[in-house]
Amino acid sequence: MLKELFTSKTRIKLLLKLFLNPDVSSYLRELAAEFDVSPNAMKEELDGLSEAGYLNKKKEGRYIYYNANSTHPFFPEISSIVRKYIGIDRVLEYILSTIGDVDSVYVLDDYAKGIDSGIIDVLIIGDETDSERIVELCNKAEEAIQRKIRIMVLNRTEFEKTSDIYLRRPNWKVI
Repeated sequence: MLKELFTSKTRIKLLLKLFLNPDVSSYLRELAAEFDVSPNAMKEELDGLSEAGYLNKKKEGRYIYYNANSTHPFFPEISSIVRKYIGIDRVLEYILSTIGDVDSVYVLDDYAKGIDSGIIDVLIIGDETDSERIVELCNKAEEAIQRKIRIMVLNRTEFEKTSDIYLRRPNWKVI
């Protein structure tokens, strides 16, 4: 889907990284190394997206950091397209529809950093959740999105005791 809209593979990777989690910010050489492209090619993409207003630029010392501009009028649509491409929207739809009382859901690690590694780590916090149903729904979601989903389910008390461990990891609170 994104390949048809955007001809640049680098631009697609940037959108995935920066629009999956708008709190993530990165600098040019870091992105160039991560995506295995030249700094010049990366700078061209970053400049184009920044000039269009899709990315914020912030200078810190000798580095310029880029992140998604969440105030841009198209941010919700781009973010939605990226989530649909990854399949996170379907995962959450599947899981949250019938699993019980859910307080919050976090995406952890790679996807929270905006990296499409093929493994989505999801932390679900809630009491009286149906673990068997979660496994069943995750299996269906994995087939639909062609990615592995690792689920951790904690009740409220367990999460309160261990939240610092989980939230020290890169995370993105979905709900």
